[in-house]
Amino acid sequence: MPIRLTTYRKGNPIPPLPGYTIFNSTELFHVFELTRGYEPMLIVAYQGDRPVAKMLSVIRKSVRLFPPSIIKRCEIYGNGEYFDDELNREDLFNYMLEHLTREALQSSFLIEFRNLDNPLFGYKAFRMNGYFPINWLRVYNSLHSRTPMERLSISRKRQINKALKNGAYMEVADNAKDIMAFSKMLKNAYSSQVRKHFPDMNFFRLLTWQRPDQDMAKIFLVKYKDKIIGGSVCVFSNRNAYLWFSGGMRKSYALLYPGILSVWAALTYAYEKGYEHFEFMDPGLPFKKHGYRDFILRFGGKQSSTRRWFRFRWNWLNALLCRMYI
Repeated sequence: MPIRLTTYRKGNPIPPLPGYTIFNSTELFHVFELTRGYEPMLIVAYQGDRPVAKMLSVIRKSVRLFPPSIIKRCEIYGNGEYFDDELNREDLFNYMLEHLTREALQSSFLIEFRNLDNPLFGYKAFRMNGYFPINWLRVYNSLHSRTPMERLSISRKRQINKALKNGAYMEVADNAKDIMAFSKMLKNAYSSQVRKHFPDMNFFRLLTWQRPDQDMAKIFLVKYKDKIIGGSVCVFSNRNAYLWFSGGMRKSYALLYPGILSVWAALTYAYEKGYEHFEFMDPGLPFKKHGYRDFILRFGGKQSSTRRWFRFRWNWLNALLCRMYI
């Protein structure tokens, strides 16, 4: 029976679908759909009336430094989800990738596949559709065999203990007022980092309240005298936790280490809830010196090589980059 692809750009007609990761879920589709500046697109592969695979992407605005401009980019987390072991996943991925590329390039200047669980999966399909890879890194903490405290560097333990002794404390956000205050604080923290994208503030409220009956996402706050000075956003999927956003007022409250406590709050929560791994969503390119990666590795994590796949709308530019990176 042939495979049929259906593209959903609005949430209302999406039927109940199987799934096991947040990054391809209908819930995340609804969050993107209701967030200003985001345009989700869900591709579902059917065999007859039965869904056999799906892939979620989102188109958003992005600031490009060189040449200076504002463009639209399409982002995909992972390689999609597959529900029939008898069908060839590589073939299904190729069908969805070809369709997504054609659809996304109509409105996007750039397509990016990131956070790939298996960097070798889909290599042939990516090449056939004109994508090129760039080496990237993953940083993750194992949450079994040893406690998070046992994996910390000596200096990191000292900083956490000092911050708590000086009056900082951590809690989970449970009301709209705290979530909005956290969003404003984090936006200020991100404003000096032009490369990093920060979504509309409503995104965080929608994300944490989408499935209150499940551990889909949590916002962790760092407070001092009832003021929010740091925080992080962590999403949970398939027995793993993913740190999506984090930051703090490190200059104003240097001795309280709000950035460190923001990560520590999410990491200890994931351990206590029995998750298997804790992954940092964007540790960056494999440069020898990288401040953020050095910061997160001191929580006791490991780094491994992966890749991201890119496709530009301009064929001449894409062909040039393919020659450079392949």
